Amino acid sequence: MSKLEWEGESKDREAAITAAQQRAGFLEHAVGEPIVIANEFSEIRVVRVETRNGSRLLIDSPKSGQWITLDPLELESITWQNAATLSALVGHPLAPLISDDDAGEEA
Repeated sequence: MSKLEWEGESKDREAAITAAQQRAGFLEHAVGEPIVIANEFSEIRVVRVETRNGSRLLIDSPKSGQWITLDPLELESITWQNAATLSALVGHPLAPLISDDDAGEEA
């Protein structure tokens, strides 16, 4: 019996393994206990991690498996946003507001 695969499956697998290794590496340098914030719609875990470039926050969604690290300037930039920007982010679940392809065109 042959195994069914989708186009790009091996690439997706490699990206997932790399992301898991990166996340584990960040968590090896966690400072303090994680903070869990949840409501009926979402649950996130926030932990401060130390990197060679200083502190970052690792924000992790256990339900989706998505995570990101943000440095102080990236965190501050959230305070510059208005409600419409944040609503647009929420309106695109599990996807970036601007794709990597679009971001490359702006540079």
